[in-house]
Amino acid sequence: MAQPYVKKDDDHDDELEYSPFMGIEKGAVLQEARVFNDAQVDPRRCSQVITKLLYLLNQGESFTKKEATEVFFSVTKLFQSKDTGLRRMVYLIIKELSPSSDEVIIVTSSLMKDMNSKIDMYRANAIRVLCRIIDGTLLTQIERYLKQAIVDKNPVVSSAALVSGLHLLKTNPEIVKRWSNEVQEGVQSRSALVQFHALALLHQIRQNDRLAVSKLVGSLTRGAVRSPLAQCLLIRYTSQVIRDMSNHGQSGERPFYEFLESCLRHKAEMVILEAARAITELDGVTSRELTPAITVLQLFLSSPRPVLRFAAVRTLNKVAMTHPMAVTNCNIDMESLISDQNRSIATLAITTLLKTGNESSVERLMKQITNFMSDIADEFKIVVVEAIRSLCVKFPLKYRSLMTFLSNILREEGGFEYKRAIVDSIVTIIRDIPDAKESGLLHLCEFIEDCEFTYLSTQILHFLGTEGPNTSDPSKYIRYIYNRVHLENATVRAAAVSTLAKFGFMVESLKPRITILLKRCIYDSDDEVRDRATLFLSVLGGDGTVDNDKDSKVFLFGSLEVPLVNMETSLKNYDPSEEAFDINSVPREVKSQPLAEKKAQGKKPTGLGAPPAAPASGFDGYERLLSSIPEFAAFGKLFKSSSPVELTEAETEYAVNVVKHIFDNHVVFQYNCTNTIPEQLLERVNVIVDASEAEEFSESTSKALNSLPYDSPGQAFVAFEKPAGVPAVGKFSNTLTFVVKEVDPSTGEAEDDGVEDEYQLEDLEVVAADYMVKVGVSNFRNAWESMNEEDEHVDEYGLGQRASLGESIKAVIDLLGMQPCEGTETVPSNARSHTCLLSGVYIGNVKVLVRAQFGMDSSQQIAMKLAVRAEDVSVAEAIHEIVANG
Repeated sequence: MAQPYVKKDDDHDDELEYSPFMGIEKGAVLQEARVFNDAQVDPRRCSQVITKLLYLLNQGESFTKKEATEVFFSVTKLFQSKDTGLRRMVYLIIKELSPSSDEVIIVTSSLMKDMNSKIDMYRANAIRVLCRIIDGTLLTQIERYLKQAIVDKNPVVSSAALVSGLHLLKTNPEIVKRWSNEVQEGVQSRSALVQFHALALLHQIRQNDRLAVSKLVGSLTRGAVRSPLAQCLLIRYTSQVIRDMSNHGQSGERPFYEFLESCLRHKAEMVILEAARAITELDGVTSRELTPAITVLQLFLSSPRPVLRFAAVRTLNKVAMTHPMAVTNCNIDMESLISDQNRSIATLAITTLLKTGNESSVERLMKQITNFMSDIADEFKIVVVEAIRSLCVKFPLKYRSLMTFLSNILREEGGFEYKRAIVDSIVTIIRDIPDAKESGLLHLCEFIEDCEFTYLSTQILHFLGTEGPNTSDPSKYIRYIYNRVHLENATVRAAAVSTLAKFGFMVESLKPRITILLKRCIYDSDDEVRDRATLFLSVLGGDGTVDNDKDSKVFLFGSLEVPLVNMETSLKNYDPSEEAFDINSVPREVKSQPLAEKKAQGKKPTGLGAPPAAPASGFDGYERLLSSIPEFAAFGKLFKSSSPVELTEAETEYAVNVVKHIFDNHVVFQYNCTNTIPEQLLERVNVIVDASEAEEFSESTSKALNSLPYDSPGQAFVAFEKPAGVPAVGKFSNTLTFVVKEVDPSTGEAEDDGVEDEYQLEDLEVVAADYMVKVGVSNFRNAWESMNEEDEHVDEYGLGQRASLGESIKAVIDLLGMQPCEGTETVPSNARSHTCLLSGVYIGNVKVLVRAQFGMDSSQQIAMKLAVRAEDVSVAEAIHEIVANG
């Protein structure tokens, strides 16, 4: 095999490293591969050539179809050699070449012969290669041998068959599921590795059956597992069963907790760590349940092995995020780890101490952090910075020392992500602690004097424009901002011009001086800078060419109430005409698009392997879809489309989810249906909706789905009429009706006659939050003050006894369906009061802002003071009515 990099000559001065594969070329290696055809096979020479071929394949070198075929056929001739080492290399190269189905037949007989050989090494490797290269039809021919191999006395052979089963389960699940009895026998094996692989395969076979998994865990937790690896797997499966039971509403004593606790006394350290981690990650874990896990982790903190110290401190670090008081007993042990030689351990220790320490220990911890910050990588520095941010919110009186530390490390060398984390932390401190604003803004001003990152400079300038005018002496920031106009690139200069204009707009005394500075900017070399300066001078009244009207200022200096992506799309779609572009026509719903996975070139699925076309999603997609259906085209402009709501459980015969489309006078339910049975074709698919518990709704029209083939999504629609502009709510019962036709698997054709059938779906609710679009505001205070104070509606509510303030705030946010602003949805630990800021757009395109103040007494009773401002007084009243009825 390939040798690792070694020094060619210990006495060589420059100590250059070399690789045995240095300078090899594909053409030369293919020439060497002719040695496989020699009448007298040289095992050592052939092994070296195969090693080079494997190296080229693993380096991404592509072989043409002809080259791969020639190498493959040459390699098959090496089966005549009896050399064990060469045979193993042959197995590797066949597996890597992945021969086509017509070529596989050439080696199948040789591999099957090896699979029944008396040499165990041949048997194990032959099983692995065969299962990697054959298809479903050939698999049925060797299934009997694989079953025998699973229960083989030799653990190497048994493990090879089980691991092959894990791979085959992805492509031929029906065949592998027939091996359950043999795999069950493997779970009882005395070999640690066989038991581990058997348990993994058995769980994979049963993973879609919650009851079967629960029974498996129940039987194995009674002491049948001896392998530490298998025990770790069992702990993970047990945790999953506990989560599933809690998700399905099972109350009372937590099942299987005693098993997890007993694993803390296991002789294998990996099992102890896995059990401790599982306990700490349980949903709603109590302090009593945490105590034994914290105790064993504390013992590992003083272990001589770095890996154990790292695992323990990392787990404690996660626990400290949710249960800081439970970790305080470990603080003394963790303080000794700050000087640990392993900087990863030291970083985790210091960040954990920052989360669990008290106010008096902050100064001492900050001194210790300063000593080792220069020795750790940026990714660990970011962890420290985020911990300091949380600490500052927890102990606001210590903001001076924490802000000083952040400003000092901001001046040091570092990458973009690290600097951004520091800037974000300073911004958070400024927003959460009013006393920190003046010093924090000055620190940011000093940073942009020598900032090499354009993105950070523009973000800081924008933040200065928002917060700077509201300070006691706004004029002291002007110098820093104007310096950017002379010393930076065009992007930063343009941002500086906008920031200067905000100061001129919001601080009347600075307006004449700002006007002079902006006039100097109209001669800039960049057209964007010139255009901005000219525009802002016009609005500020600097040249008298444009009226100093309120709407222009609100548009230019207020917060943008629509997502930028939506604004860009609408502007691209706008056709220039006499009618001006209307910003109210821009969709206000925030789009959420999943990140597309980057697929390797040449491996994009095509034909039968390609996924079926998904139904239209995203606000624009839904809007286009609905406007193209004549029955719904007259409903007017779509206000909001909800996220899909599942109406069936996973792994059922038919998968159905529904999207609620809200119009001013109508609600349209889009039922996305998928047929998961290959032998069936569904026709005349419709959803019968019972609206007896939704009195304000009346069904107006429906649109059935003509045909629903296997694994090809389709949509059925039902539309209801409702009172205009009213947030009507109600519950709807749904029944899927269809005609089932059997499909001939060999021809793919459906029978002429079908059978009418129906399938009961879950109930669907339309709630008040469906009439609210989440739209954030960049500066809540400015937006709040811009609304009429006389239209503000304030009331107080008792929310009853709750576990925490965070739970109450989440309940109110979910009830109203509004967007939390400025991170106020996050509640500091142990807080007894909190203010949450919410914004949104109500049906009818009415902007709404909410300021909710929460308080909790000693008996955990929650009280809320709710202040609502809206562009329409009736909407503010409607928000209070929703909360009162919620």
